[in-house]
Amino acid sequence: MSDGQKNEARAQRPGTLKSLAMAMASWRTAAVTLLSFSSGLPLGLVWIAIPDWLRSAGVDIRVVGLVTLAQAPWSFKFLWSPLMDRYVPPFWGRRRGWMAVAQVALFATTLAMAGVANHPEAAWVVGALALAVAFSAATQDIAIDAYSVEVLRKEEQGIAVGARVALYRAAMFIAGSAAITLAGRISWSIVVIGLALLYLPILIITRFAPEPEEHLPPPRSLKDAAWYPFVGFLQRHRALEILAFVFAYKLADNLGSSLMRPFLVDMGYSATDRGVALGTLGLFGTIAGTLIGGAWTTVLGLGRALWLFGVVQIVSNIGYVLVARAGAPNELLMYSAIGFEQVTQGLGTGAFSVLLMRLTQKRFSATQFALLSSLFSIPRVLAGPISGFAVHAMGWENFFWLTMVAGIPGLLLLARFVPPGVKDPNFDVEAQVRPATRVMSRGALTTAAVLSGMSGIVLGGLTTALLGAMQAVRTNPAGGFDFGAALSAMLQPASVGDWVTLAGIVIFGAMVGLLTAATLAARSGAFYLPEEEAPPSPTGAAEAR
Repeated sequence: MSDGQKNEARAQRPGTLKSLAMAMASWRTAAVTLLSFSSGLPLGLVWIAIPDWLRSAGVDIRVVGLVTLAQAPWSFKFLWSPLMDRYVPPFWGRRRGWMAVAQVALFATTLAMAGVANHPEAAWVVGALALAVAFSAATQDIAIDAYSVEVLRKEEQGIAVGARVALYRAAMFIAGSAAITLAGRISWSIVVIGLALLYLPILIITRFAPEPEEHLPPPRSLKDAAWYPFVGFLQRHRALEILAFVFAYKLADNLGSSLMRPFLVDMGYSATDRGVALGTLGLFGTIAGTLIGGAWTTVLGLGRALWLFGVVQIVSNIGYVLVARAGAPNELLMYSAIGFEQVTQGLGTGAFSVLLMRLTQKRFSATQFALLSSLFSIPRVLAGPISGFAVHAMGWENFFWLTMVAGIPGLLLLARFVPPGVKDPNFDVEAQVRPATRVMSRGALTTAAVLSGMSGIVLGGLTTALLGAMQAVRTNPAGGFDFGAALSAMLQPASVGDWVTLAGIVIFGAMVGLLTAATLAARSGAFYLPEEEAPPSPTGAAEAR
């Protein structure tokens, strides 16, 4: 694009405040926001309400623990996301059609759960229904996320992200804590039926939600739907650094919040203080921060918002340093520290969520967004055991200083593709040109994928065993650190949970192999992505707008 064309485009573009007002009044923004309510309902039911209900009814804690494995579909949803990129339901379009299928399934499975609500002793039936709810919910999330990427205009993304989180959290509260309270006064059957009926108005919203302005054909085959999202993303300039940034950007937050309840217990705060701080303040602080962060991302520009909120969310942990230094309980200081940290965490989440939407290619939005969000969630899983050992070794105050240092690599990676001061990174590239020759054969790519996949399995297994040994030390300090015992236990699964862990390690290895092959193909020109299969992707060169 010439300088004259760029200047003309800027002149035609609405101002920041006008863009903000237009985004808030948009039916696209409203539809995406309202649909997010449907994402929060099953999460609150499966993660919060069902374990509470089963344990309150006297079900063995070991059985309750197994039932919580029903949460697994949210972690592994990227496995079937290519199916939703490739195949189009015969009604309502590719994204809204899949949403409708998932919402009907959620209505049916939640309603079926009401049939066993008075029989908690049938825990395995409840667990099977919870798994069905979770699978339907994860499928719905894939479709809603992909729909959001495709339907929202750039100036609407920030507002929509903040509003989505607010309604999502509200729905989680309704299906979780509020459902538990209400069930204590009436019955679980009535409560669950009420939750099921909430999906019906959401289905109506899905029916009348607007279609994306740009209609892109689906991939030509399931193989293309699984392969092209990797190759398309990795052909970007600095693609691996962008992936590392996705992993590292909120590392300080993940480490700092991973052991918040034990921290407050050690500092001598009462159960009431902890409940108010982590429940009420945490909920409203995160919602407020994400709403503000999303809106300010529109005002400041994505690049500036990532920098500003990235720095603020790191510095916010200094409040916990002061709480640790205070020694004796100081409720005002503790509430202030947690409130400020939760707001800044929301600010960072708002800007980061907009980045994920802009990194996702619309043609493969289901698969790419599912993969990016899964990568984003990994630090939350790793943070707990690492934090426990760090606190044991250095104490709470030094630990929170360490969390702030851990946030610096994310900013250094950000500087690689969004230099400080840039308002919006430029994510447009010229059309691809078919490479003249293939540098790597398919056989070489396959060999590289197999070797790297096996290495990934070994690395994943060793990491899992290490984290298990660290967790065992926290649970039973007298037993000491026994890596061999943890490795042996992992290799000899004795429960459903152990098998799920082992399956996760194998899946991790498979993803490492696929990522390696896609990286080599994208970098060497061994695989050509046809122009009609290649939506725009970032060059890494950012420009101020």
